[in-house]
Amino acid sequence: MKLKTLLVSTVFGLGLNFGLSSSLSAKEVELDKVIAIVNSGVILESEVNTIINRVKSRAKTESQTLPSDKALYSQAVDRLINQSLLMQMADRMGLQISDGQLDQTLMRMAQEQNGTIEDLRKTIEDSGDNFQAYREEIRTEMTTQQVLRGNVDRRVYISLQEIDNLLKIMDKQQGTTEEYELGHILIDIPADASADDIAASKSRADKVIELLNKGEEFKRIAIASSSGSSALEGGQMGWMNINEMPTLFAEAVKGKKKDKIIGPLRSGAGFHIVKIQDIRGLEVVETVEVRSRHILIKPSIIVSEEKARSMLEGFVKELRAGTADFAELAKEHSEDPGSALKGGEYDWTDPSVWVPSFRSNALALKKDEISEPFRSSHGWHILQLLDKRIADKTDLAKKNRASKMLYNKKYKEESFTWQREIREQAFIELIVDAS
Repeated sequence: MKLKTLLVSTVFGLGLNFGLSSSLSAKEVELDKVIAIVNSGVILESEVNTIINRVKSRAKTESQTLPSDKALYSQAVDRLINQSLLMQMADRMGLQISDGQLDQTLMRMAQEQNGTIEDLRKTIEDSGDNFQAYREEIRTEMTTQQVLRGNVDRRVYISLQEIDNLLKIMDKQQGTTEEYELGHILIDIPADASADDIAASKSRADKVIELLNKGEEFKRIAIASSSGSSALEGGQMGWMNINEMPTLFAEAVKGKKKDKIIGPLRSGAGFHIVKIQDIRGLEVVETVEVRSRHILIKPSIIVSEEKARSMLEGFVKELRAGTADFAELAKEHSEDPGSALKGGEYDWTDPSVWVPSFRSNALALKKDEISEPFRSSHGWHILQLLDKRIADKTDLAKKNRASKMLYNKKYKEESFTWQREIREQAFIELIVDAS
């Protein structure tokens, strides 16, 4: 039997007649509606409304026009169906996001906005949302991303030969120094589609292109029409290089100008419409490298914190007075086994690999300058900067980028395929039609 509206009987009055029979007056009050059944779970109207209200709030802030409430409703239901499938899989996997992991993520989000957790809380509550509910939504998002990553990663393999081949292509191929910001709309084709179904999807795609060419806002049309995973974000795919895109898009985008509408492009998923929203060049990657040497004293039961710092202060005085040799002191006293035998010296190093206190002290020094004693997670140090240079890391960055491009490309393709597979295998019943 299909689930309908959830009802609750609420007692409104209680009549007492001093020893006579009492009477109850009850009335059915609607609490929430079940919108859809997804395997053993349900999607509620309140969940759909939460998504719709958030999209509307964001659109108001960004002065963005939106499609009809009916289109928003359909997109919200579709997203919640996918989310429900992933959360059910997380339960089967025993995957949980702890409060500590959640707090760290929220802290990073706040820091990215140059604020604190309390600032984030105030922003959320000022927008009309409940902060605890927002926390749980972030927990759900983290969980679904881990499920997705865990299941899709195993389907993605990148060989060293593929990376080398892509690097050769990038060296020869004109236009690989450019990145494209893309918008995407997918008009899907149902599983086991008939010729009429395919023709109907093609007609819808043509209509979308017609609207876009007339100047309709891409984001609004994407929210209204797209079956892609980023539909509620206006179909925004972000920045990517030609070699990072799905092959279907790369071949169509190559050589096109900003604001070009491309499509419809046919794939197994349906008809794709792509807009080139912006184009930018890749920058040369440069980084500071330093050559340095240090002496490390680790506090212990025998050597106190104060004793370690005091020893290094004495070394600094001797070195600045010219009565001691840094390399000899390092060989005799330093407790860093990786550098002590080399007189405490590190070869050219990118400071980003060091712990924060060591990095900040190294970058603050002038050539040949010796630092005051400072504490890191490893112990007490003194540090001398021997030299500093700007290193061109473009080749290394290109290799890393080629690997990332291949991964992103394969991950997008496999992610879509995998999610479509689990959706086709699931029991999904719409109680309230989202169309």
